[in-house]
Amino acid sequence: MRTILVGLLALVVDMASKSLVAARLALGETIPVIPGFFQITYVLNPGAAFGLLPHQRELFIAVSVGAVLLILYHARRPEGQVGVLPYAMGLMLGGAAGNLADRVRLGRVVDFLDFYWRDWHYPVFNLADVSIVLGVGLFLLHHWREGRRG
Repeated sequence: MRTILVGLLALVVDMASKSLVAARLALGETIPVIPGFFQITYVLNPGAAFGLLPHQRELFIAVSVGAVLLILYHARRPEGQVGVLPYAMGLMLGGAAGNLADRVRLGRVVDFLDFYWRDWHYPVFNLADVSIVLGVGLFLLHHWREGRRG
């Protein structure tokens, strides 16, 4: 149950942030937040992370549906309820569902978090991506700690 609640929270925060950006900014518009380091830039990403494999919508939908189903399956198992795993899986679930919703609705993913330093720009991303990365990090930390105990 914790996995579902965390996943729903991550999904709601992600979708609300994307809706706010899409409602307030024109596509390609930028709002400086921390000059020289961070800005909000509204982009639509047809690919995966870092814009890889653009225009593979069906592939990404299939992978996302598979990820959501796999997470839900493991969340129901007793070993999926140990330690931080429900939170890790919930974060991954919410992130995968958020990007999946964009791909189904728009054919692309709304990205807006834009970090940069001088001429270097990290690829623009969204809160679903943050949720997935945090979830994977917690998942790996859990298994690393369990391995050290075993």
